[in-house]
Amino acid sequence: MSSGATRPGAREPAFDAVLCDIDGVIRFFDLSEVSRLERAAGLPEGTTASVGFAPENDLPLLLGRITREEWADSIVRGLLPRVTPYEAEALARAFSTAGFRADEGVVDLLRYVREHCPLVLVTNATRWLDDDLALLGLTGLAHSVVNSSLVGVAKPDRRIYEIAAERAGVAPDRCLFVDDRQENVDAAVALGMTGVLHRDATDLRTALLPVAGRAGAGPPDD
Repeated sequence: MSSGATRPGAREPAFDAVLCDIDGVIRFFDLSEVSRLERAAGLPEGTTASVGFAPENDLPLLLGRITREEWADSIVRGLLPRVTPYEAEALARAFSTAGFRADEGVVDLLRYVREHCPLVLVTNATRWLDDDLALLGLTGLAHSVVNSSLVGVAKPDRRIYEIAAERAGVAPDRCLFVDDRQENVDAAVALGMTGVLHRDATDLRTALLPVAGRAGAGPPDD
């Protein structure tokens, strides 16, 4: 299970580096067009996401083994024959090229973190993540980015956490790990990290209070 940012009874902060997820914490996708197309095709909302994120379609993408186009093709196949080929292609295109935004409150908090301790982004992401971060203006947000599609291993495999700790230059048990998926937090905690399940910026701000203690100034408010 996840824990707070300071272990019970500890006098010092329980971490010297912050490892943070991207999607569901920093970045959020706009699937409104996908939902519109699903309604028009008579599909329950979320059907396309369930196909796109199915392990047999999603994992090869996140391990860098297929292209965006091949991923979209797998979504088309997964939607047929529930919809027409035209509808399946439109849904796959809208889903695989959906727009996105950053949570600016979280970004501000992470910029604060970067000033006071190593910050590594740890993400199950695509090979075009760097381009996406550039579009968001977040290229220099972290000291390092551990991208599953480039390192060939994805959360919750323990190796990706070990790589992130190595990039931070800190032992795993001195890392704070933040993610919006419980299984990913649990895997980090099993490796000795301090885990935080992210639901909103308040969770992150609370977890970063030990950094504020060392820095002499608190993290930014919303």
